[in-house]
Amino acid sequence: MQESRDSATTGNSEVMIRKRRKGIYILPNLFTLAALFGGFYAIIMAFKGQFDLAAVGIFFAMVLDSLDGRVARMTNTQSAFGEQMDSLSDMVSFGAAPALIAYVWSLKELGRWGWFAAFVYCACTALRLARFNVNTAVVDKRYFQGLPSPAAAALVAGFIWVCTDFGFKGSSVAWPMFGVVLYTGLTMVTNVPFYSFKDLSMKKSVPFVFIVLIAMGIAAINIDPPTVILGLFIVYGLSGYVLYGVRKVRGLQTSLISTSTDEPDERGLHK
Repeated sequence: MQESRDSATTGNSEVMIRKRRKGIYILPNLFTLAALFGGFYAIIMAFKGQFDLAAVGIFFAMVLDSLDGRVARMTNTQSAFGEQMDSLSDMVSFGAAPALIAYVWSLKELGRWGWFAAFVYCACTALRLARFNVNTAVVDKRYFQGLPSPAAAALVAGFIWVCTDFGFKGSSVAWPMFGVVLYTGLTMVTNVPFYSFKDLSMKKSVPFVFIVLIAMGIAAINIDPPTVILGLFIVYGLSGYVLYGVRKVRGLQTSLISTSTDEPDERGLHK
């Protein structure tokens, strides 16, 4: 009898431990929720007509989105829940929010063409995030397959921020806004490779001049934040096509998918 009680107690303890393990890690999901708030804040500011603050909300979400995964890896708190939460947050902050802000600020002047462009951008964001989730194990980690959604959102928000900073009304740049939204949306679902910076390690030593260049970059951003930030993302938004063209001309492989899904860690670009 005593042995059966002990075994029952042990069994109950194991069940309790298993139930506790189903909890949600707080720290990385706090960053994800904060990034989601940035996108929500951007939408609210857009409806209030404060488009410069809406753009800032998008960039705020970008910074936090870049941190939640790193925090999870550093604290060993990765989870399937966190991955799904991150994707849903990205859809709001980098999909729905930029599309709505662009529409309210400028695209509504184009009528049906305006909501067409906004919807294409939003749909492409959803498609890009879904493809990213299912291709994670078979894509070269050094590159993104298509323009990443935070960079696409930065191009849209940066364009709006610069225009409002220079005093342009949305109605006067409706067609350029149309072009930016379509370009960023469609580029997200291409197979063009964009450098991911994931192979850069913060633990490795770097030359002193590298730190000087970082300081100069920060100083340059402070001169005119909207213009400099938009310029940086324009360069990044075109870099994928440049890389693709260079590799194509040299006869190198351009696809990001590994030759075999049985070897997800295979490095390199393949045809």
